[in-house]
Amino acid sequence: MNCPHFCFWMAFVLVLVGCDQGQKKAVAPTVPIEVGIVTLVTEQVTISKELPGRITPYRVADVRPQASGIIIRRLFTEGSEVKARQQLYQIDDSSYKNSYDIAKASLVKAESRLKNAKILADRYKSLIAVNAVSKQENDNAIMSVQQANADVITGNATVDGARLKLEDTKVLSPISGRVGRSTVTEGALVTDKQPSALVTIQELDPIYVDVVRSSIEMLRLQREFLDGNLKKVGDGQALVHLILEDGSEYNETGKLLFSEAVVDPSTGSVTLRAIFPNKKRLLLPGMFVHARIEEKINEQAVLIPQQGVSRLENGDPSALVVGDDNKVVLRKLKIDRAIGDKWLVIDGVGAGDRVIVEGLQKVRPGSLVRPVSASNISSVR
Repeated sequence: MNCPHFCFWMAFVLVLVGCDQGQKKAVAPTVPIEVGIVTLVTEQVTISKELPGRITPYRVADVRPQASGIIIRRLFTEGSEVKARQQLYQIDDSSYKNSYDIAKASLVKAESRLKNAKILADRYKSLIAVNAVSKQENDNAIMSVQQANADVITGNATVDGARLKLEDTKVLSPISGRVGRSTVTEGALVTDKQPSALVTIQELDPIYVDVVRSSIEMLRLQREFLDGNLKKVGDGQALVHLILEDGSEYNETGKLLFSEAVVDPSTGSVTLRAIFPNKKRLLLPGMFVHARIEEKINEQAVLIPQQGVSRLENGDPSALVVGDDNKVVLRKLKIDRAIGDKWLVIDGVGAGDRVIVEGLQKVRPGSLVRPVSASNISSVR
């Protein structure tokens, strides 16, 4: 056999076999890749904003003496709760009591003189009719009654003033609340209306939380409130939740008071004041907290699990979605904020989209997949 001729035919056969195998490989069916998906739906979501804040008392009263003298008793325990009109201190009242007694005695004398003047005036009134007394004597009797009556009025005022000064020796609490440290002890000399307070009382139930927000955000918040997007709990109020310093959530809900907002011209910020019940006195003035304000309710919100969101090379968020032909499609997303373990999506996906949350590393756009319900992803309601 001619060797060159044989080699030619052998090469031709091998080429045919290779072409046949290539054709078989090209037409081999693609096996779909199994991925876990979550089907998105719309739901009602409350949109909230978390802001730093500080606790401030509902009312504060600096107690100052209204009488001068020596403190002879302190009648409260520092740090305890006191009631309005409860006595806190006793100032030495001996001189004030003496003045009160003198004023009462002077009033008794004035009342006695008035009684005698009235008796004399009544007697002259009957005698003047028969000309038994002169007109001048009658006029003098009438004037004596008027003078004695004025003395009684003055005496009553003097007694009232002396009684008030005597009562001022009992230093009373103007409000109910928690009393602080006393700045004086027994034996200390205090003066009427002195500038330094004897003690400070703070009303802690309810209590205020002051939070700071930019004036731009405040304007948006007020517009949304006027549009009815805010969750109302009363006239001009919105719900507020409190996060304490240790990360726990306060178990009482507060109310946002828009009427307390004041714009700081130096910073352009707004101080919002919320009010909270504080029966257990867990909130104390000066504490730093975070207030979560429920701003609005989105009735048609779309939430996507965070496991299903990736980042493109430029940092933009994206998700892989299973199309109607079970092929993977890349979607660029526009995200608003995180809500729990999900993202609130503004654009890119919508209700009914099947988002891949498991097996993302095995597929790419265009891959044929077999979608199954995700096993370890909490479904979107």
